Amino acid sequence: MRERYLWSAALALTLTSAAACTRDRRETASGAGGTPTDTTTAAAPAPAPATFKKSGEIGGLKHPESARYDQDLDVWFVSNINGNPIAKDNNGFISRLTADGKVDSLKFIAGGVKGVTLNGPKGMVTVGDTLWVADIDAVRAFNTRTGAPVATVKFPGAKFLNDIAVGPDGIYITDSGFGPGSGGQFTHPGPDRIYHIGAGHKAGVALQTDSLAAPNGITWIASRSRFVIVPNDGKEIQEWAPGEKAPKSIGSGPGEQDGVESLSDGRLLVTSWADSSLFVLDGGRAEPVAKVDGGPADIGIDTKRNRVAVPLLMQDKVEFWDIPASSAGQH
Repeated sequence: MRERYLWSAALALTLTSAAACTRDRRETASGAGGTPTDTTTAAAPAPAPATFKKSGEIGGLKHPESARYDQDLDVWFVSNINGNPIAKDNNGFISRLTADGKVDSLKFIAGGVKGVTLNGPKGMVTVGDTLWVADIDAVRAFNTRTGAPVATVKFPGAKFLNDIAVGPDGIYITDSGFGPGSGGQFTHPGPDRIYHIGAGHKAGVALQTDSLAAPNGITWIASRSRFVIVPNDGKEIQEWAPGEKAPKSIGSGPGEQDGVESLSDGRLLVTSWADSSLFVLDGGRAEPVAKVDGGPADIGIDTKRNRVAVPLLMQDKVEFWDIPASSAGQH
C-alpha cells in the first residue's frame, strides 16, 4: 500500500478516535552517492552491508516523528506530533532523552506552555544552542538548554513542512505538499517545495518542482556540496545543490522514504515505510541493514556511540540501533 493511503487511514483514525496520528515519513536517504557503475567487464559483487543491532527502545511518546542528537549536551530531542499532523492545535511537544535513551523530560518544550507554540512538530536540527523545528507552515526556534522560544519564521503558502537541514548559507526545509481532502482524507495537493532561511531570518522558496515527489527527508553532504533528498512518493533518491533547477537521481529505494543521514563511509542511511526498513544506499541500490517495528520516520545519529534513533510514529516509541564500526555515522 502506498504511504499516501497509510497517511489517509491514520488521519481518519485520529479524527474519529484520537488514536495514532499520521506523519510524513522522513526521507530515506542514500549513501554518498553516485550512480551505479556501468560495467562492461565483470566486477566483483559488493560485500553485503553489516547488519545493525537493536540496543533498546523507549515508549510512552505521542506520535514521535523526528529524533535529533545534540553532541554538546549529549542528549536526544524527539518531536511529538500528538494528534493530527496538519492541525494547528498547539499540543505538540519536544521530549528530551538521555544519551542512553531514557526520558529526561517528556515535555521539555510543549505547545501552550510558557509562551510556546507547537502544532505538529516534525524535522529538527541544532545550530549552536538553538533547536530549529519544522511545524506545518512555520519553523520555530528554541534554546536547547532552557527550552525557551527564540524565534518563529513563517512560510505563507506552505502546506506540510517536514524535514530540515543546515546548508552552506542557511537552513533548508522540505515541504511535502500534503493537505486535507474531502471526507478527512489525506491528500497531496502540492506544490512540492524546498524553502530556505537565510541571514536575518529571511525566508523564501529555494526550489519548486513536481520532480521532488513529495520531498520528505533532507541532509547536507559537505564532501559533495549537495543535499540529499528522499521523496515520499516514488522510489528515487535525489541530490540537489542550491541554485540548480531540479534534483537528479542517485539511486532508488523501496519507496515511501522518510529519514536520511550520512554515514562516515560515504553511504546514506535511510528509512522506508514501504518495508519498515533501515537501508543504506550503496552503488545506487538499497541494501537493508535492519527491520524495525513498523513505520520508521526521521532518524538521528549519536556520533559518540555510533547509534541511530528511529522514531516509530504509529507505535509511539523510538528504537535505538547500534551502527557497525565500519559504517559509523557523521553529522
